Amino acid sequence: MKSSTTMLPSNIANYASFFLLIISIILLIVGSKAQLNSTFYDNTCPNASSIVRGVIQQALQSDVRIGASLIRLHFHDCFVNGCDGSILLDNSANMQSEKDAAPNTNSTRGFNVVDNIKTALENSCPGIVSCADILALAAEASVSSQGGPSWTVLLGRRDSLTANQAGANSSIPSPFESLTNITAKFTAVGLNTNDLVALSGAHTFGRAQCRLFSSRLYNFSGTGNPDPTLNSSYLTTLQQICPQSGSGFNVANLDPTTPDSFDNNYFVNLQNNRGLLQSDQELFSTSGAPTISIVNTFSSNQTAFFQSFAQSMINMGNISPLTGSNGEIRSDCKKVNGS
Repeated sequence: MKSSTTMLPSNIANYASFFLLIISIILLIVGSKAQLNSTFYDNTCPNASSIVRGVIQQALQSDVRIGASLIRLHFHDCFVNGCDGSILLDNSANMQSEKDAAPNTNSTRGFNVVDNIKTALENSCPGIVSCADILALAAEASVSSQGGPSWTVLLGRRDSLTANQAGANSSIPSPFESLTNITAKFTAVGLNTNDLVALSGAHTFGRAQCRLFSSRLYNFSGTGNPDPTLNSSYLTTLQQICPQSGSGFNVANLDPTTPDSFDNNYFVNLQNNRGLLQSDQELFSTSGAPTISIVNTFSSNQTAFFQSFAQSMINMGNISPLTGSNGEIRSDCKKVNGS
């Protein structure tokens, strides 16, 4: 009896330690799954979403392209070090801006609208809403304001302290790349083939510069001929918009049928060989690709596309966010605090 009584405190201590370990593991798992949530600003900035939407709806009055431009900023942000607002940072003495990376330079736009949103939020609830979350909220507001689906945006991202220009050059999918390469870039950030096709559907509105697809019109893959997958009448139209001797900065509608509405016509266009970018058309024209059946589904069922798009935007918004005490809440989206 004496020896068993002596062991009791030790056993209790062991059980207590084991219990605390289990609780810690559970909290760690729950915390990792709940880093972002839809109610993050409910107490600190309850009007955040409506403020973002109001600024965007005002911007759309004078620039119908702005919605597509804003969702592209979110996309190009998330593919480089995660959704951390790094694309918004300007050059500084110790940092090369992602704005000057090849996929972004003379191409990304809408930074002034982001600044207007930030100003409005700072006036309402200073120091609360991150620039990374502004991009996520702006993407949803842009899509739903132009006829597309709405979704519950998960929030709680913080802003990066640095940019990654080299990462922007290597990680963002390019309109010139093969479907295999683009799929690999999506896989690298945890997105699957369905995400790839659904998110490509954002090209149902907005514009693209001629330089991003002119090789398809005149010298596809060095052949000296147009891309054989291009619809012939569409080719003629595009050659008029983008003459071979032109500057390359004219723009064409990504969706030639309903260029300013968010709908599923993008996928119908692919079936008719009217995808503007090589990376668009390859979703349907790459022989044996798993993307073909998804294009067919989205083409015939807009509801299925909208549901997949909303979920894929949430998936993309979950790529490696900074949370907790990581990063900061920038007071000016263009620069790190104190710089």
